[in-house]
Amino acid sequence: MIPISHALGLSVILFFIGLAGVIIRKNLLFILLGIEIMMNSAALAFVIAGNYWHQLDGQIIFMIIMTLTASETSIGLALLLLMYRYKKTLNIDSIFSELEKKV
Repeated sequence: MIPISHALGLSVILFFIGLAGVIIRKNLLFILLGIEIMMNSAALAFVIAGNYWHQLDGQIIFMIIMTLTASETSIGLALLLLMYRYKKTLNIDSIFSELEKKV
């Protein structure tokens, strides 16, 4: 059996990879993918903790997080498609520079 520290370490590494993707990337699609990685790492941590304490709560929270992730993905991709259709780019810098010009 894998020690809980190794499994939680994997979850933390995945979380920081997603966080780095959110902070460093300028494309909205990659930022959305970074958020997905962060949510999946949190779900993994819940499953690990639930397995360690022999409770089903971790798996229940995992199902809730996966439902939230699926809805966030569908809404986020729909918004990205609309933004690309109107702005012709998904780059954050160019989108916010256009918004600053209007204000």
